[in-house]
Amino acid sequence: MIQCIIIEDQPPAQRVLQKFIGDIGNMELKGVFADALKAMDFLKTETVDLIFLDIHLPKISGIEFLKALPVKRHVILTTAFSDYALESYEYQVVDYLLKPFSFERFVKAVGKVPIDQNQTLTSEANPEILFVKSGYEHLKINVHDIRFIQSEADYTEIYTKDKKHLTSHSLRHWLQTLNESQFVQIHKSFIVNTHSIVKVSGNRIYFDQEMHVPIGRAYKEAFASRYLK
Repeated sequence: MIQCIIIEDQPPAQRVLQKFIGDIGNMELKGVFADALKAMDFLKTETVDLIFLDIHLPKISGIEFLKALPVKRHVILTTAFSDYALESYEYQVVDYLLKPFSFERFVKAVGKVPIDQNQTLTSEANPEILFVKSGYEHLKINVHDIRFIQSEADYTEIYTKDKKHLTSHSLRHWLQTLNESQFVQIHKSFIVNTHSIVKVSGNRIYFDQEMHVPIGRAYKEAFASRYLK
């Protein structure tokens, strides 16, 4: 869980950030501040992982706030002006969001926060969408497009009709994350999306004429009793 605060004096911008944070299941908003001095007081007694910081603020600017931070936190700058981009990176900010920004751009920025590299960002506004960390990016995947997930050593591969996505998650992670009524483990190395199955033949599950996966002996009876009537 990424704990964060917003430092932003414009209510419309506050509302956008609050909505985007709420739409990501792995984030907790601990406070919204209209000026940096109040946020500074809050941070004297509270700990957060991430600060969304506007540059143009009353009393002191976002850049001045960065300079004054006694304990460095991860910061994503939000501003309508690109003039400060170069200066801001001198303070090792995570990213620089130029207003107005999209939800996808927001997710990409949050994905750069080095908190827990194994987190999967989920959209609570749309539970059919996952933002899966792959390398240095979070990739948008529609859950219904997933055919199966395969475990390979210390990582997993998500297979859709046309692509596969390499992730650092374990198979157990996906069993805990995805809907258990739709995604079922049928082998020590495979989870399948039952909605994508075209046929079951022998010890194989088919998603089309060419794409298929094996059913493990230890899983065959349970799978058959549940789905093969």
